[in-house]
Amino acid sequence: MKKLLSALLASAMVLSLLAGCGGKTGGSGAPANGSNPGGSGTAAGDLKGDLVFAIWDNNLLEYIEDNDMVGKFQETYPNIDIEVEKIKDDSEYWNSMKMRASANQLPDVMFNKPFTLSRFQDYLLDLSGTEACKNNTLAQGYALNGKVLGIPMTAGYEYVYYWKDMFQEAGVQVPTTWEELKDVSKKLQDYFGAKDPDFMAIALGAKDEWPTYPYMEFMPALVSGNGQNWNDMAKSDAPFASGTDINTAYHRVYDLFTSGVLGKDPLGMSKDQVTNLFAQKKAAITALGDWGLQDISGAADSTDQLGTFYLPVRESASEPFRYIVQGDSFMGVTTHSKNPEAAKAFVEWFYSEAWYPGYINYVSSASSMANFPKDKDPILAEADAAQPDGEMVMYDGGGDDFTALQNETTFDYKKLGAQMLTNGFDLDAALADLDAKWGAARAKLGIQ
Repeated sequence: MKKLLSALLASAMVLSLLAGCGGKTGGSGAPANGSNPGGSGTAAGDLKGDLVFAIWDNNLLEYIEDNDMVGKFQETYPNIDIEVEKIKDDSEYWNSMKMRASANQLPDVMFNKPFTLSRFQDYLLDLSGTEACKNNTLAQGYALNGKVLGIPMTAGYEYVYYWKDMFQEAGVQVPTTWEELKDVSKKLQDYFGAKDPDFMAIALGAKDEWPTYPYMEFMPALVSGNGQNWNDMAKSDAPFASGTDINTAYHRVYDLFTSGVLGKDPLGMSKDQVTNLFAQKKAAITALGDWGLQDISGAADSTDQLGTFYLPVRESASEPFRYIVQGDSFMGVTTHSKNPEAAKAFVEWFYSEAWYPGYINYVSSASSMANFPKDKDPILAEADAAQPDGEMVMYDGGGDDFTALQNETTFDYKKLGAQMLTNGFDLDAALADLDAKWGAARAKLGIQ
């Protein structure tokens, strides 16, 4: 039997606004005086039982096996045995968990994504009282009905990467509003495009469609400051109507995409192509997640002049500056567990000094634990330095109702972003058509 676990949360943000689930930060979360960190008062040696932890992450499994996670856990809890159940991939994982939930056979400890927490909320125990929760910077932000059903192990951020020397040569500054972004992009296009007809102020790669996600997926949440925007859309018959967050966001995106700052043929190039061109300074700006730094670094001759800022969507500097953060890999204890106290003890141990610091330093993600911060790469940290008072928007991603409506209406925000670049595209007509389909789909599916 393989050993355990999944992806760990990150976000070494100095922000401690959400640093916890109502408790103080601090402390390692490790058991004191042999007590059970799950909070029952039971001595660690008295906790017994077998636990199953289901995962799908191959890289994480390799790390756990290489570092004997189960053996280290049993140094503190010698009478608890852990079986790590490896499932092929995330698609198979969710199918398996759905069937096992119906059969009352969920594993003791499982992972969730932000958008699956609501799906399994009736099968997950409240972890609000745990030290892991109290020290986690994101957990409370994903609470459902006041209950923390999972502790996120990693956090993802979205960045705009840019070349400082190109900005300096063109005489532009890092933008902090949407209008400034449009203006800076236009000046970059005019300046470098005059020398190079293939230049792109913003490298997008819309041939693949999905690279439009920083604008099409996240901007509605950033405009409103509501990370639950997709779930709220599922409660409305006309979520694309004039004045809604998504309508406002998509009109801003359309204005940018059609202003010429994406170069001659954004639909003709893939993400990999434009990332390589950006790395060679054939483009000045590109928007990608924190994972994009590795892609750029691998293709660039040097990253000495590479910088980052958060996508500025606000209309004026007087508005709050918001940026997206996503919790990931939410470790939770299921109601099907026959040894819930042992399972909680494992969760506490995993997020304690005994295990978490080593793992979070192994992965590229930032830390979600206020008591175990991790410095961001200096290039990524520039975005935080530029907006020290920025407000995090904890992005959910949409639950089952939203997904059902997406499937029924064929609404695909990434594809819609690519369609904006086609000749003759009518955004208002497209949004009106989506509204009509959305209302009909809610009625057909009985979604309230």
